[in-house]
Amino acid sequence: MKEKDMQIIEVGMRLFANKGFSATSVQEIATESGISKGAFYLHFKSKDDLLLAILQYHFDMINRAFTEETKNIQNPREKLIREQIALYSHFITHRDLLIMLAKEQAIPRNETIKQLLMEKQIESHENYRKSIMEIYGPDIEPFSWDLTIILEGIIKSYMGVLLFSTQDLDIKRLTEFMLNRLDSMVRDIHKDSPFLTKEKTEAFLFNFLSTDQPSMSNVLKNLEEEIEKLKEDELIVTFQVLKEEMIKEKPRVPVIQGMLSNFNGYTSLDSYRLIISEFYSNNKSE
Repeated sequence: MKEKDMQIIEVGMRLFANKGFSATSVQEIATESGISKGAFYLHFKSKDDLLLAILQYHFDMINRAFTEETKNIQNPREKLIREQIALYSHFITHRDLLIMLAKEQAIPRNETIKQLLMEKQIESHENYRKSIMEIYGPDIEPFSWDLTIILEGIIKSYMGVLLFSTQDLDIKRLTEFMLNRLDSMVRDIHKDSPFLTKEKTEAFLFNFLSTDQPSMSNVLKNLEEEIEKLKEDELIVTFQVLKEEMIKEKPRVPVIQGMLSNFNGYTSLDSYRLIISEFYSNNKSE
């Protein structure tokens, strides 16, 4: 990122936290950044565009923190604890900005921001589910969708407590407490039957995405990033064939569906496989 872009982002975060998004003008951001209002538009198309850059910057910071905190951790339970501590620490550090944006309902403000948040939500869901599978083993797979939804709900609820609490809370103890509660559920969950099956969850995800479906270019970009993390040559080759077919003027649906079938069994790719499959099922080309 260019130095001046970073400077404007930092100024924007400070002003939005202090004054609010709506009350902060482009002129104020430009003045605080030491540039003219016209020069601001050379870096960002609008105030919404700056907000998008700020959100992406925060997601990047969180991902870097995850990598740094877990680089020498092999135990999946400890890895999830470290990631959760890093996430909560980030939200506490930037509490004023996040509270202000939440109060103003500044997110989402436009389709691009909505799309970014949607994609990050899918990514978060897949990461938590993967962690649950690694911690509790393959026997928990039928219940992994339910446990993911339950864990995400607990995490979001406590996030609200942390953001609005006037006391300093022990986030390490909180994270361990949440995992202990998850342990309790896992111990008894086999006495029941899954509420969310894989089929139900995929249908839910598609219905959630169908009205504001991400562009295929962004889906491909995020899919490529997930495949790179897996570091499997076969998947990389499959992705290249898939991408080349999808960018054709008249993509062949059977070829696309065939390539997607190679992603079966990789939970982190499930949501992307579903989105692409449903897109071409509803927009068939010869």
